[in-house]
Amino acid sequence: MKSLPPEALVQVASYFQALSEPTRLQILNLLRSGERNVGELAQACGYTSANISRHLSMLTKHGLVAKEARGTAVYYRIADDSVYALCDLVCGNLARHFEDAARQRNVFIQPE
Repeated sequence: MKSLPPEALVQVASYFQALSEPTRLQILNLLRSGERNVGELAQACGYTSANISRHLSMLTKHGLVAKEARGTAVYYRIADDSVYALCDLVCGNLARHFEDAARQRNVFIQPE
């Protein structure tokens, strides 16, 4: 990132903003197992189709998902598998952070 111009950094920040909402992460996680339509995603997430459509629009705008119309339904799939590598990296880092914090707390617990 150190050689990117400010305009490119704005785009990078926008990409991360697309990943900053838990519902969108849930959608991406559901699409990991294969394509789904809005209704299927809404039911799996427990939200309205309109809400899911709004999130899918953001994910599509940033190139994370792709859509394909089939009859009256639109199916969504992952367009960029690298998002999973990024998410796995972040999740692994968070897990290590929580494990370290738990170990530090245990240092102060006195055995009875």
